[in-house]
Amino acid sequence: MLPEPSLTPPPTRPMPAYPRLLRVIRFVRSLGPGLITGASDDDPSGIATYSQAGAAFGLATLWTALLTFPLMAAMQEMCARIGLVTQQGLAGTLRKHYPRWVLYGLLLFTFPAIVLNIGADLEGMGAVAHLLVPQVPTFAFSVLFTGLMLVAIIRFPYQRLASILKWLCCVLLVYLVVPFLVKQDWANVAHHTFIPEIQFTKAFAAMLVAILGTTISPYLFFWQAEMEAEEMQHRSIANGHGRRVMVNKRLLQGMQADVNVGMFCSNLIMFFIILTTGVVLYSAGIHQIDTVEQAASALRPLAGESAYLLFAGGVIGTGLLAIPVLAGSLSYATAETFHWRSGLDRQLRQAPAFYGTIALSLVAGVLLDLFGISPIQALLYTAILYGLTAPVMIAIVLHLANNKSVMGELANGKVSNTLGLVTLVLMSAAAVLLLYFQLAG
Repeated sequence: MLPEPSLTPPPTRPMPAYPRLLRVIRFVRSLGPGLITGASDDDPSGIATYSQAGAAFGLATLWTALLTFPLMAAMQEMCARIGLVTQQGLAGTLRKHYPRWVLYGLLLFTFPAIVLNIGADLEGMGAVAHLLVPQVPTFAFSVLFTGLMLVAIIRFPYQRLASILKWLCCVLLVYLVVPFLVKQDWANVAHHTFIPEIQFTKAFAAMLVAILGTTISPYLFFWQAEMEAEEMQHRSIANGHGRRVMVNKRLLQGMQADVNVGMFCSNLIMFFIILTTGVVLYSAGIHQIDTVEQAASALRPLAGESAYLLFAGGVIGTGLLAIPVLAGSLSYATAETFHWRSGLDRQLRQAPAFYGTIALSLVAGVLLDLFGISPIQALLYTAILYGLTAPVMIAIVLHLANNKSVMGELANGKVSNTLGLVTLVLMSAAAVLLLYFQLAG
């Protein structure tokens, strides 16, 4: 006689680890413009600012990483959505829907700010590389890095360059390791993360303005929209006969996940840089850090050789990631403004003005040192120019994202508008404070 069938269902086995791993790998591969944009925000100039914050005020500014995450994510998501819907960058969309003087004015302020940012990054990378290999002068390293990046930008098509930039994002992981090489009071870290500390001093207010200006930068708006538009153009080609791809729920969710992951990673790195310098340098009485090489050198005797090498290597890696984004955002904006042929998929002979703008911005950046402009001066001028343009750019992005004749059903909702307005108020206040500090001397 056959045994009676059991009414109890068989126990469910846990899913093997490898399907979950495959899902994670697929998700990482799906990340693109948002991840690269977020990672490029932690450039050597940003690292210098966050190191200054940690050295000068310890853990007192840790909470800013938590505050700026939703604001960054909201603004970058709006820019990405504009790029997806219009299949144009911000400059091209502004050219179509705004008076020309608005676009020309933004470009007038953006061009020198980005060139100064590139110059500060190149000089910081060169100085850190000189620390590692003292036999080679700082300027020689800066020229070498400039040449390498220019060749890569011209030589590789967009998909290959995007893949290289995405892998370079892994360099940022070194900053997650450094704090664990020294002893931490994690209860104190949690306290400063979730409970804001405000010091009513000019120096602390200036640092908050610098952190906001470094974290929420206008060039990121241009790059995010351009890269999303480029991705959509690639999908149109893959779709056959260049048919326009409609933005569906799946595309929108994928973009939002990409942006959120990118901005989260950016702020996580910011958090750990402030944590590292706040614990190591501030505790040792080193409160004045002006450059990334000073931060790296100060870490060496206090946190050990491993922390020093990881921090220094991270500076070079982040520069290789951020500078193509800086130069690319400027070139895309300029090309769309003057209606030039553009695109990282085009060859040099197909878009000479586009690649010429990239080359000009890189060469101008590396030559700043010859004109006696120090990285600190470049950072100061960059902060002023970004501080002046950021509120205007945020207001324009908000207006575009709410314009139903441009965005249709994908116009902003209440959450996006609330976060965008908070960002506008904060950045406007930061701009006013920045001007006050400069005029007050």
